[in-house]
Amino acid sequence: MNDVLAANLRSSIAAKNDFLANPEQLDNFRRAAEEVVACYRKGGRLYVAGNGGSAADAQHLVAEFVSKLARDRAPLPAEALTVDTSILTAIGNDYGYEKVFSRQVEGKMSERDIFLGITTSGRSPNILMALNACRAMKIPTIVFTGHDGGACRELADHCIVAPGKTTATIQEVHIVLAHSLCECVETAIFD
Repeated sequence: MNDVLAANLRSSIAAKNDFLANPEQLDNFRRAAEEVVACYRKGGRLYVAGNGGSAADAQHLVAEFVSKLARDRAPLPAEALTVDTSILTAIGNDYGYEKVFSRQVEGKMSERDIFLGITTSGRSPNILMALNACRAMKIPTIVFTGHDGGACRELADHCIVAPGKTTATIQEVHIVLAHSLCECVETAIFD
């Protein structure tokens, strides 16, 4: 059991070091964080979506924005598009699961808002459809993804690709990105 833990820790550390050594991805992150700051400064909201573990990460990130990350401050408006079971099941039933996020984008978001999709593969059909809806509505987009970035690399305004060979390792980098994004926004807005 200790061997499994040690191997997983080494993989996680290696992925984070790989990200740290990638100036392109560091710059993608900086530009994405600046875009979220600009969104909040113009009165917009952050909307976040993902599937499975990435859905949990979406909710986790939104909690940090609305409550706080590390210091007392006013709440920042954010919403996870993964939490309303009536909306999810209605859209899934009536239009198909691939539209569970794009219909919400169309119904809830405006140009002053920003969308963050989380998909380890970069190929989740419902995230891709949400990105297309955002593009049509001129809503800025960020994606946390993995592997080669998938189709998200072409659709998102800011595609941040986490290194790692497994979903678990990619998601561990996504959590660091999410916490860092929140910290950057808190510092910029409330300093």
